[in-house]
Amino acid sequence: MAELENPSVMSKLIAFLSSLLERVAESNDLTRRVTTQSQRVSVFHGLSRPTITIQSYLERIFKYANCSPSCFVVAYVYLDRFTHRQPSLPINSFNVHRLLITSVMVAAKFLDDLYYNNAYYAKVGGISTKEMNFLELDFLFGLGFELNVTPNTFHAYFTYLQKEMTLLQPLSLVVVPPSRSVITFINDDEASHQKQQLAV
Repeated sequence: MAELENPSVMSKLIAFLSSLLERVAESNDLTRRVTTQSQRVSVFHGLSRPTITIQSYLERIFKYANCSPSCFVVAYVYLDRFTHRQPSLPINSFNVHRLLITSVMVAAKFLDDLYYNNAYYAKVGGISTKEMNFLELDFLFGLGFELNVTPNTFHAYFTYLQKEMTLLQPLSLVVVPPSRSVITFINDDEASHQKQQLAV
């Protein structure tokens, strides 16, 4: 989409995505502490919380990955699909960074004609190449290899993000109820392509 080529739109998109993911991660961290709800530990979990903020991490990925701006919307679609297919692996502060670098890398490989290899993305993400390989494999299986994003789905997610970016000025005043989900989900199989609201 041409709108994504605008640097100010991408800047807002990265700020909004990072804010949303931060709130989801904090909410799931709190839920894990308060309840005895079981959350599986996976290859995406770090031993400790990374010191870099989600926004700084996303900005770093955007700066060095040189992927098309559409990859960030598709990565968001992938994260939503992943959280729905893997309910025992909610996004939290221990796994959000690894999920981000992996989802952007997979989106770039699927969408872009030219993309960097796993070793390069590993350096951008601050992890080893071996770990990046494991993350990619686990992410693909976690998605059930469902990588295709139809134009209708892409447009629906992008429209949602645009609307939320417009409505939520400033981001610091936004309150989001606890959730495992990331976004409004569009089911491609429905002929009407009707939106189904999931808990956000």
